[in-house]
Amino acid sequence: MKLNELSDNNGARKGRMRVGRGIGSGKGKTAGRGQKGAKARSGVSVNGFEGGQMPLHMRIPKRGFNNIFAKDYAEVNLGLVQKAIDAGKLDATKPIDHAALKAAGLARGSKDGVRLLGKGEFSAKASFAVAGISKGARALVENAGGSIELPAEQPSEHEKKTARATANKAAKAK
Repeated sequence: MKLNELSDNNGARKGRMRVGRGIGSGKGKTAGRGQKGAKARSGVSVNGFEGGQMPLHMRIPKRGFNNIFAKDYAEVNLGLVQKAIDAGKLDATKPIDHAALKAAGLARGSKDGVRLLGKGEFSAKASFAVAGISKGARALVENAGGSIELPAEQPSEHEKKTARATANKAAKAK
């Protein structure tokens, strides 16, 4: 046997049917599409259309919603931070923030910063500058002798609106 003599078994590859090439081919004229109607034309009939019956995607109940105000945090477990410190990817003497965690390959580029979670062992004395932290993670960091710096709490939209409303009422009363 030679490499240039290799070939598929007979019938392993079937050639495509050339439709619309004369009546003698057996697939001439309508090319296997039947007679007239939307499905005989080019540009396929409406996807999901069930002949006036309520379509499946409308019959099935809908669940859940996407909260447009939800914060998008990069979640990082303290166990992974400890591994990165041990491996020399993170310097525990400097403050650990989003940029440092991203450079170490622990955090993705989220728009609202990093949130620390308490999964795993943590023993390094490190200071963190993050957007959020869980209770368990806070306990682990403080027990190891570290510190946490969180951004100042911003008032919610509701609090801003009520403050504006009370200010407007006070201004009108004068």
